[in-house]
Amino acid sequence: MSDHEQPGQRASSRGHLYKQIELTGGATAQLGDKYITYNTYNTNGEDPLSVLPFATNAPFNSYGRQYEPTCLPDTRVDLLQGIYDWADGKDRQDEGCIFWLNGLAGTGKSTISSTVARRYNEQKRLGASFFFSKGGGDYIYKAVTKQRDIASLSLSEQWRQLILTPLSNLQSESSEARSLTTVRLRVFLTSRPEIPIRNSMHDIPQAEHQDLILHKIPSTIINYDICIFLRHELKRIANEHCLGAGWPGEQLIERLVQSASGLFIWAATACRFIDEGRSLAANRLSIVLKADSVDDSSDEFSSDDSVTDDNHSDHAVAPDQHLDKLYITVIRNSVDKYKNPERKKWRKRLGTIMVTIAVLSSPLSTQSLGKVLGTTQDQIDQILNDLHAILDIPKDRTHPLRLHHPSFRDFLLDRERCKNLRFRIDEKQAHQALATKCIRLMSCLKQDICGQEAPGALVADVESYRIEQCLPLEVRYACLY
Repeated sequence: MSDHEQPGQRASSRGHLYKQIELTGGATAQLGDKYITYNTYNTNGEDPLSVLPFATNAPFNSYGRQYEPTCLPDTRVDLLQGIYDWADGKDRQDEGCIFWLNGLAGTGKSTISSTVARRYNEQKRLGASFFFSKGGGDYIYKAVTKQRDIASLSLSEQWRQLILTPLSNLQSESSEARSLTTVRLRVFLTSRPEIPIRNSMHDIPQAEHQDLILHKIPSTIINYDICIFLRHELKRIANEHCLGAGWPGEQLIERLVQSASGLFIWAATACRFIDEGRSLAANRLSIVLKADSVDDSSDEFSSDDSVTDDNHSDHAVAPDQHLDKLYITVIRNSVDKYKNPERKKWRKRLGTIMVTIAVLSSPLSTQSLGKVLGTTQDQIDQILNDLHAILDIPKDRTHPLRLHHPSFRDFLLDRERCKNLRFRIDEKQAHQALATKCIRLMSCLKQDICGQEAPGALVADVESYRIEQCLPLEVRYACLY
């Protein structure tokens, strides 16, 4: 994908000056950001593209993803080179325009895709969530102008009008994207190997896509990469907390590598948990190693009463079993500092928050979460303080709270994995409880809540600050879900 400035080409007076994109060679499409030259067709000054919804955290370099990691040097070397060779067209398979990287939860798909996206963004070769024409016209812009409700149409219709037709218009009236010769795209996909995705990929001719299964890469290669990651992170922790040069030593690092069982998310979660210990980081390391060496049934965390499920004694299949033990260790560490009856009260509060976070349809800020649960901000902050290893907790209380990895939600919702009855979530009951809280929140609703005094006024016509003032995030969430 190459960019070429077109001297003298400007949008009309209501438009903007943009660069024009010429799609040539082996372009890589990772759905990021690019520019476009267009003319303004509407007369009211409104940009038709503005009617399309935009996921602000979708681009790899968005504000919300600025701390997402990329692969460390000397890790994933062969894997990344294979992807780069495919993206650069060195595989000599012109029809293989799709690369599907699939793997189990925690195997590093997001980190790899971020690394690939950053590389091609730096090379000015990263595509966008939609593609632009070579020439003066913008066919996507025309499609939106022609059908203003396009964002509410089915996905297949959006694909046809926003992607397929604009691409086809570049050279002919052909209705098949594969017939294009002037536009060469490469699409890099990552996902878990879910059945619907597998079936869809199998319907595509083998010559048109490449597949790579992360969890089938030889364990020696994966363990080598995890070892490099652990050395890097533990060295940083040792420096920050004055733990001495060489801490914790190669022998303990090797034990951590074995405990990770090929899951990068295990290594990352363990390092966050150890780092949280600050001056007691060495003690946190001992807790991690001890937790992975004992049976799940020896749950000292719940010794005050019976909270394990004796009806399901089969262990989760490794490597999930190691990750599950680590999650229980993080939760246990938050509760063990209390004695009864404080422990029971704290555990109940912690459980309520984790249940709610696990079943939320979209992330909420800690501020809004407190309003949903009917608790104070201080209580929310106190309970979340020991959970930074599994939750991304922003300093700004108005920013959304997120799971570091969806595998924690999987763990809480799966009765075969979460043996502890105090924290296992009954999804149906959890949604019912959340719905009740949402209905309570909606009791504040009234006619003309934003005070517009204009029946039929559209939300788009109301100032955003007014909406946020009259309809806080938690109320909007309650109305939507």
